[in-house]
Formats: sequence, C-alpha cells, structure tokens
Amino acid sequence: DALGFVFAPSTRQVAVDRARDIARRLPAEILTVGVFRDELPDRVVEITQRAGLGAAQLHGHESAEHTRQVRARIPLVIKAFPAGHPGLSRVPEYGADVVLVEGEKPGSGEVFDWRLAEDAPRAGHRVLLAGGLHPGNVADGIRQVRPWGVDVSSGVEREPGRKDPVKLREFI
Repeated sequence: DALGFVFAPSTRQVAVDRARDIARRLPAEILTVGVFRDELPDRVVEITQRAGLGAAQLHGHESAEHTRQVRARIPLVIKAFPAGHPGLSRVPEYGADVVLVEGEKPGSGEVFDWRLAEDAPRAGHRVLLAGGLHPGNVADGIRQVRPWGVDVSSGVEREPGRKDPVKLREFI
C-alpha cells in the first residue's frame, strides 16, 4: 500500500534521485513516503517534492509548528512518536494526518509494550503501528492495537538496509 524512502542518515538512506526513479515506476495507487528525522521543514518539502513523493513521515523531534509547516505544503504527513510520549496527548496541535506509534529506538527492530499504543488518539487520526514488527508478530500487533496500518523495516530485512522478498511476502 505504501513504500517509504529513508532520507535520514541510516543504512537504509537513499538518494533523492534514486527515490524519484523508483517512485515513477510504481503504480499510482502506491503511496510513496519520504522518511525524515529532525530535518528543517523547507528541506522536507523540497526533497519530498523533488522525489515526486505523496507524503512525508517525520520521525524525529519535530515541533508541532514544524509539522504544520510541512503539512501546509505536502498532501499527507505522518508524525511518529515513541509509545507513551507526551506529544501523543497533543496530536491535534501537530496537524498530521497519521500518527505513527513506535518504540524508543526507531529502526532498531525492538518490540515495545503495545498496550502503550492502545491509547494513541484515534478521533480524526489514523494510527500506524511500528517497532519490532515482523512476519511472526504482525498479526498479534494488529489484533491488540487495531491500527489503521503497520510500518515495517528491519523486520523484513535480510541484512541492515536489504529487504528480503520472502519475509516481505510473509509479512503481507
């Protein structure tokens, strides 16, 4: 349903031009998402637009103001929060379309206590569950949290930064 392109420093980081080339070849119904961490709003908008992506996912300590600045210029914004983060009680201030709830260390593959995600605000917001998901536990996470969607990275990798087609198929 969606494909994320990591622009934050990471073993998964992709160049903007490479992301654009991949995104152009995808079916129109696939949501393409740029993933950022603590990037300036203007830079998030510039990279997302240059790559021709449909959404931005903000995975750092972005303020409500910065998130709103991005949302004013990008059609869909996903704001990530660690489970139990105080910002979850102030989600409407951020203006994001989707709230992603994850563990304390994004991209680590560590599962967190999913009960902490059950309290994520739902009124007017879609919730994505992330953090340590893999083919063996995604169904349990969905049953417990009842999210709008799930986000996976390390749980379907052969090695850091390299997806495993078998794990991807099993996950889906």
